[in-house]
Amino acid sequence: MTKPDTPPPPEPFWTPDPADTPDSRIVDFGRWAAARYPGLDRAGDPADYDVLHRWSVTELEEFWGAVWEYFDVDSPTPYETVLAEELMPGARWFPGATLNYTHHALRHLRDDEPALLALDETGAGYDVLGGELRAQVAAIAATLRDLGVGAGDTVAGYLPHTPHAIVAFLAAASLGAVWSVCGQDYAPEAAANRFAQLRPTVLFAADGYLFNGTVHDRRDAALELAGRLPTLTAVVLVDHAGPGWSDDRRSVRTVRWDDAVARTGELVCTPVPFDHPLWVVFSSGTTGLPKGIVHGHGGVLLEHLKTLGLHSDLGPADRLLWYTTTHWMMWNLVVSTLLTGATACTYDGSPAPFARPDVLWDLAARHHVTIFGTSPPYLLGMAKFGIDPSVHDLSAIRAVGCTGSTLPASAYPWVGEHVGKRVQLASTSGGTDVVSGFAGSAATTPVWAGELSAPHLGVALAAYSPDGSPVVDQVGELVVTRPMPSMPLYFWNDPDGARYRDAYFATYPGVWRHGDWITLTSRGSVIVHGRSDSTLNRNGVRLGSADIHDAVERLPEIAESLVIGAEEPDGGYWMPLFVVLTEGAVLDDALRDRVRDAIRTGASPRHVPDEVLAVPGIPHTRTGKKLEVPVKRLLQGASAGDVVSPAAVDRPELIAFYARLGADRARARTTGTEDGR
Repeated sequence: MTKPDTPPPPEPFWTPDPADTPDSRIVDFGRWAAARYPGLDRAGDPADYDVLHRWSVTELEEFWGAVWEYFDVDSPTPYETVLAEELMPGARWFPGATLNYTHHALRHLRDDEPALLALDETGAGYDVLGGELRAQVAAIAATLRDLGVGAGDTVAGYLPHTPHAIVAFLAAASLGAVWSVCGQDYAPEAAANRFAQLRPTVLFAADGYLFNGTVHDRRDAALELAGRLPTLTAVVLVDHAGPGWSDDRRSVRTVRWDDAVARTGELVCTPVPFDHPLWVVFSSGTTGLPKGIVHGHGGVLLEHLKTLGLHSDLGPADRLLWYTTTHWMMWNLVVSTLLTGATACTYDGSPAPFARPDVLWDLAARHHVTIFGTSPPYLLGMAKFGIDPSVHDLSAIRAVGCTGSTLPASAYPWVGEHVGKRVQLASTSGGTDVVSGFAGSAATTPVWAGELSAPHLGVALAAYSPDGSPVVDQVGELVVTRPMPSMPLYFWNDPDGARYRDAYFATYPGVWRHGDWITLTSRGSVIVHGRSDSTLNRNGVRLGSADIHDAVERLPEIAESLVIGAEEPDGGYWMPLFVVLTEGAVLDDALRDRVRDAIRTGASPRHVPDEVLAVPGIPHTRTGKKLEVPVKRLLQGASAGDVVSPAAVDRPELIAFYARLGADRARARTTGTEDGR
């Protein structure tokens, strides 16, 4: 019974339609598993998400064994046990099993149905049928084999988000080679900082990419990158964007993509152990060399079958369009759409080009996309600038996925009004580290505005207080208390595992600490408050920066914001709010007052900023995350070279801007000319 002084729980923004959920794959899985596992059968209704999740984390081996069996994972050699050692780090999953990711990605394709839809910002597109994709992968695999690539070798891609990248990856993985890719907006030096660590044998490089109405010629950049990779035996040249590769540009041994893909032959996928490396994804690399995070064939296969097959309910009738670049982990998930038999859409271009800012919605309508994926800044930008997706026929879309940063509550009504009342807005939180999600939604979970519906299946998620105690309805550190199959095998060039342990397990030994503040609510949902290393701590009261950004960015005059809490040498605490104004807006005293009122009423009266300052921009990583900690350190007086690598930043010139602010503030403290806040 609710106490009189306890506010009633909020009403869900979206609830599942009882007519639809019985046909969902997650319900089918729950009932299938309950018939085989007495523990789940006794726990309650397996169609109830809470029942299913509780079983998935208390009976970890049963759950992952069920995922293996339900999705009919094909292994030439049987596994000995599901989880031989439950350690973090160091869990040993499915010892004895051999398999291959590429085999599973291609086995459900229908020869005469689209496996891939290649789209770009002009609205153009073409299909790659299942039979064509299989033949192209076989041809590129044969070419790699002729170039000396085998199991354990590394292959790199300097490629935009087109079918070429997916074909090259699947071909490399079919041989047991290790893959890594980044987009061509990376300068050659930045790309080399990643790839040179891996000592790749072959590099795939496109002639360029399309962005905001401009073809970016990357031929010279690609050849410069090749020159920085002394271990290469060859470069595969991809004609894509228009400039084209000519013979006089070849300074290294090269193979033309068109020649390689014209070969014929059968595809043979090499079975490898469950924990054989599949790909290396990189951290943002804001300081020092980016960390190479290594994931395995088996862990990725199971995690992505669960995430896409159960949580996203993807199957052969579906089409997924998720805006991403090749260096964001969402590219890896887009590729894994193939595991479910669904069609994956690739996209080359700006998400909102000047000439056609709604092009993604137009493409989604024309190609009957069922899952549309994006990031919070995209949805907020659509709302702020008056783009109305509903002018297109979006009736095929059943869910809008969103990840990359915290999605504020204000975005939820906009999706309902402008995309569809019955469209589920599925906000997800995860990371490149596990190349998957920790929390999100499913077809059977309600959605509360500003919240993630629930922890993902198989994820033993908790919020920890500073002393390591789990808390509910309180802000705590996001932790995972039991292993996931897609946790990294190791970091590249980390032979004793010290960097890996320090990254996730130094705070709570044996427990994964991810570095986010979250609240686990008593109704089971998850609220993400932002990075815990950028917490605002005003007079001992902690608040996540995302809560401030949400309140401020609802104002029509504010395009983006960044709040920083900087401890100062004299024991003081400076909390400025930087704002990027929309076109025509002016930061006068009236707007400053409205900003402060928005924070006071929408976030916290204790966290009203000391100053509100207009700035030319907010720096981000190349995957779109605000650089909160580096900016904080710059404001505290650290030099730019010690704080962040320009190659890791979307707009490097902004680093110099914030460094000057930090230097000016340091001089003001020294000379006593501060403004007396």
